Amino acid sequence: MSVMARLLEAQADAARLFEAIAAERLVRPGRSERQISEDVYALAEARFGVRTHWHKRVVRAGANTLCPYRDNPPDRVVGERDIVFLDLGPVFGRVEADFGRSFVLGDDPEMHRLVADLAPLHAECKAFFHSHPGITGGDFFAEVKRACAARGWSYGGPYAGHLVGDFPHENPKSEHALNYIGDDNSKPMDAPDEDGNPRYWILEIHIVHPSGQFAAFLEEML
Repeated sequence: MSVMARLLEAQADAARLFEAIAAERLVRPGRSERQISEDVYALAEARFGVRTHWHKRVVRAGANTLCPYRDNPPDRVVGERDIVFLDLGPVFGRVEADFGRSFVLGDDPEMHRLVADLAPLHAECKAFFHSHPGITGGDFFAEVKRACAARGWSYGGPYAGHLVGDFPHENPKSEHALNYIGDDNSKPMDAPDEDGNPRYWILEIHIVHPSGQFAAFLEEML
């Protein structure tokens, strides 16, 4: 099986994990981000045999949804009328998945509108990428930010994705700007790695409401 096929299989497994998270109502009012994260870990191990997560499990609620990945905000309890996102990196076998989704609790129309734009934005940016061979990470990041702004949202982080692959894809060179979809990446994203192998990308959509009070997040393969 090709690397791409294994990555897509792992992504499908991650999607099923998120379906289980929703079915078990792990994300609900009165629960802390830490409690949700611990229960996600237990569910992933019990239901899918996942014991390794290649990056920290990110659970963000309310104002914490504004924080980019590298931040570690104080633990927050989910409210009755709230927005929550999960960013998980489960390893299935030896293949990394990186998958993120947002949940809205309650009937706030602006939260629902923000989350409803995530999937269309991901699809739009993905189509743009595949129709522009040779585009650099920096130019693609500019397009992601433009697409978000066209719908009335600002972008919530310093980059819009990164490389993914067999576990562990991270190494001492992994923090290099060329491995991220960000302003400083001047390399064509479809260029092979230093060994001549294809590179595979995750696309993140992290959009911020104009109020500056909350954000939403979706992540899956580009």
